[in-house]
Amino acid sequence: MRNEAKVVAITGASSGIGEETARRLAGDGHRLLLGARRTDRLDALTREINEAGGTAAFRRLDVTDAADVRDFVAAAQESYGRVDVMVNNAGVMPLSPLDALKVDEWDRMIDVNVRGVLHGIAAALPVMRAQGGGHFVNVASVGAYEVSPTAAVYCATKFAVRAISEGLRQESDGSVRVTLVSPGVTESELAEGISDPAAREAMKAYRAVALPASAIAGAIAYAVAQPAGVDVNEIVVRPAASAQ
Repeated sequence: MRNEAKVVAITGASSGIGEETARRLAGDGHRLLLGARRTDRLDALTREINEAGGTAAFRRLDVTDAADVRDFVAAAQESYGRVDVMVNNAGVMPLSPLDALKVDEWDRMIDVNVRGVLHGIAAALPVMRAQGGGHFVNVASVGAYEVSPTAAVYCATKFAVRAISEGLRQESDGSVRVTLVSPGVTESELAEGISDPAAREAMKAYRAVALPASAIAGAIAYAVAQPAGVDVNEIVVRPAASAQ
């Protein structure tokens, strides 16, 4: 069954969860604007969606740049007339023990994982308020609920996304819905950004049992498909065979 068509903006759409979410929501009949830094990947995905009968466009996006995110949301509004759903999905995960002192990587995680979500909210919330409603879907992690060695800063960023999402939900009058989606181990390119050798090796074992990114896309699609009066606040999705 195809849902009521909505305009959906997705960050981090060039791979992993963002890419599969784009495919799923386009298949559900929604109109998409896809954002990421790798425009070659976005171009290929957009062409795939449109050739399959969906509706999608793309724009290069750096979520650490507030002005760039504002322009991204404005482009969605200009193309489709409104912005119904903002999927704040972009994220990085360069894990390392704190005593490795990888301060540049800590800063990058804070910039992308926390400021990126805040920039998405700052750009889309005024649009949603003006049009009378909207929906934020913020992608966190099971790391928003627990901390593990080498992941202290990463988990801190995801705890922050969880707190921001809950604060936004409490401040809403009900017209703007807020969903936090927290994946467990999921197939993605995130682990490729780990520069610390020990953390990279440990991640291989940790990711031995992993969900396909399409499973997380399904959770996002479920939240988006709910009627206006229903706000799915938090979804945690883990592999059935994993204790993590």
